[in-house]
Amino acid sequence: MTIDYDQAREKMVNSQLLARGIRDQNVLAAMRKIPRHLFVGDYLQDQAYDDRPLPIARQQTISQPYMVALMTEALELSRQDRVLEIGTGSGYQAAVLAEICDTVYTVEKFPELLDQAAAVCRQLGYRNIIAKSDDGTLGWPEHQPYDAILVTAGAPQVPQPLLDQLAEGGRMLIPVGGDLIQELKKLTRRTDRIVEERLIGCQFVPLRGKHGWQ
Repeated sequence: MTIDYDQAREKMVNSQLLARGIRDQNVLAAMRKIPRHLFVGDYLQDQAYDDRPLPIARQQTISQPYMVALMTEALELSRQDRVLEIGTGSGYQAAVLAEICDTVYTVEKFPELLDQAAAVCRQLGYRNIIAKSDDGTLGWPEHQPYDAILVTAGAPQVPQPLLDQLAEGGRMLIPVGGDLIQELKKLTRRTDRIVEERLIGCQFVPLRGKHGWQ
């Protein structure tokens, strides 16, 4: 059976995103446009627009579409923003960010995942995604400060190097908690303090590195 992926994306946006309160028009437009099925293995392409995460290599996952939309919307991005993503994974989240902001710097622990993600992003024409393989808990100091930081793996605590690389007024989204269940937190840098909001419970793969899970 031939799948109409355009129709599948529209259904995903209507039934999973709009129905759950996602309203940012830039986020909705990005997720209507990006061919999510290209970011998963061939054997999973027919499930790419389902309401759940899917496995990719190295025991990692491509996040549930709603979670991608929720986290992106919560970052309150504008066109001129520079964003640091920790955990490139499949590359899908980086592509969503790249549709909305100026530049995406993305760090992935596993080189083979990064190579595959970068290849798909190049195929789709993204030139504003800059990627490297490294310990994401250290951030990417050379390009700081960042207007937004998005962490796509669960951390035992917020890595201090990431906070240090957040610009004044910058926003960070990060799952914090145990290695199985976390709470999605939004941290905003103000002049003299970090403002913390707790959003929803979530379940991400563990964030590995010096300031994450060992």
